Amino acid sequence: MPELPFELSRRRILVAAGCLALLLLVGSKLLARPQTSAALAPPAAAPTETAAAAPTVVVVDVVGAVRRPGLYRLAQGARIADAVSRAGGATQKADLALINLAAPLADGEQVVVPRRGSAALGAPAGPAGSSSSSGTPPTGPVHLNTATLEQLDSLPGIGPVTAQKILDYRQKHGAFTSVDELDAVPGIGPARLDQLKDLVAP
Repeated sequence: MPELPFELSRRRILVAAGCLALLLLVGSKLLARPQTSAALAPPAAAPTETAAAAPTVVVVDVVGAVRRPGLYRLAQGARIADAVSRAGGATQKADLALINLAAPLADGEQVVVPRRGSAALGAPAGPAGSSSSSGTPPTGPVHLNTATLEQLDSLPGIGPVTAQKILDYRQKHGAFTSVDELDAVPGIGPARLDQLKDLVAP
């Protein structure tokens, strides 16, 4: 009879030790879970890096005397020459002297490669001037429908950028029917139009 309490206390110790071991095992598994999920967290930063790299591309519309007109994506900082090359290069009818191939491209820009026909028609535009002259004839107005980039650039207040916009408008919308249509060209307002009315003609 005296040995019975000792056996009971031994059983209690064994049961307590088993419970403690079980608690330690469950606790170690619970502590291990946050480490697994934390290890999966770093790859989530990848989409942020991809989104940051997106604005380095520009989209341009290449039209005119090129082999494959259309929309093209180029790296930011690319030049008009790169856009012409992506469009298959200029055709034999192109007059590349009328555009600045070194100009940088802007997103949403339209690159117009003029045909030789439009440049050839620019010579008779000034009957009073010599055929070798590349500027505005000394007498008579500049004809909007046949003028070259250089002739338009020589007009007061019209730089090479606005001159190219006039050529782009002419290619897209057809021949000018009146001088007042210049008001629809970006960069030419009412004040500039009044200044040019006596210097240009359709």
